[in-house]
Amino acid sequence: MTPTPAARQSTLRSSNLALVLRTVCAHGPLSRADVAARTGTTRATAARLVDELVAGGLLDEGERLAPPRRGRPATPLLPGARVGALGLQVDAGLLAARVLDLRGRVVAEHVEDDDLVGSDPAGTLDRLGALAAGLLAGLPAGLRLAGAGLALPGLVDGDLLLRAPNLGWTDVPAPDLLAAHLPAGLRPVLGNEADLAARTVADAAPGRPGRTRDFLYLSGQIGIGGAAVLGGRVLTGSAGWAGEVGHVCVDPAGPACRCGSTGCLEQYAGRHALLSAAGLAPDTPLAEVVARAGEPRVRRALDAAADALGVALAGVLNVLDLPVVVLTGHLAALADVLRPRLEELLCTRVLSARWRRPAVLAVPGAPAAGATGAALQAMDGVLADPARRLG
Repeated sequence: MTPTPAARQSTLRSSNLALVLRTVCAHGPLSRADVAARTGTTRATAARLVDELVAGGLLDEGERLAPPRRGRPATPLLPGARVGALGLQVDAGLLAARVLDLRGRVVAEHVEDDDLVGSDPAGTLDRLGALAAGLLAGLPAGLRLAGAGLALPGLVDGDLLLRAPNLGWTDVPAPDLLAAHLPAGLRPVLGNEADLAARTVADAAPGRPGRTRDFLYLSGQIGIGGAAVLGGRVLTGSAGWAGEVGHVCVDPAGPACRCGSTGCLEQYAGRHALLSAAGLAPDTPLAEVVARAGEPRVRRALDAAADALGVALAGVLNVLDLPVVVLTGHLAALADVLRPRLEELLCTRVLSARWRRPAVLAVPGAPAAGATGAALQAMDGVLADPARRLG
């Protein structure tokens, strides 16, 4: 059936609104004339679309700037500060709730450190829900939430967490357990923690690309999460389960892992495993590990972690042809004492290293990057179809 003219007009309006909003988010602040030039629309069309987005709170007008030559002052356009998204996270060592606005700024947050290994899923998610409810109650008046996301460290299938080995959780309907604490209609979209945390490197803010767009992301916590990112998009795989680098086997005869396999990467380079091998307490500050890197037992543990990382990461880089490894969490804190041996191994094992040496970047980042990534993901719907928010 041929679409009616009205339907075509509605679709064109939606597409143009999305184009304008994404352009300002990616390149702003911009004037209306800048928007017209970047989107290829007429000035009149760009001005009309901008006015709609400003009226709906998706764009804000800044202070007028004096032009470099004679003429009317330009009004800079910015992503809206009255639209936000909620990001939630449970990890083996923390609970977190964070609200971002469309400019990528943290409007409110609450992060609680705790040992959640082997915790009760219902009780833990009830705590997270209460934490989120308290955060939402204190939000600035006039802020509208566009959506919510939940980051968990394990395999996810739709609304079900299939398995999170480091939490000890299996078959948990996490969004259902949170629903009673959240406003009607604000149902969190469930995602893998490392996949969502990788968004904080790929995107500087909603709709604004980060400087690194092709990379392998390693999230170092008690275990190790991973995500492969190409062109700013996380490669999730056919079922959404890609990126489990922490469970790549580096020695079939190695120690047993919580996942049920043996010799997994995180049994050598995970925080608890590394500290145990170094003869240090689980709560030893990472700065102390760096300071004691010259001690024989600590050095052996660090070398074993670097060797395991080299084997696992080289295999991934050879398969996926990614130029950069991004280390976060405890791996970022230990990067200076891991990097020399790790880079040497990557240069030996990665086939393309002769022509493009793999780069290893340490990104300390903020705690609970998964919560930030969950909020960024929740903003995707606004950027894709702002017309839904305007009516």
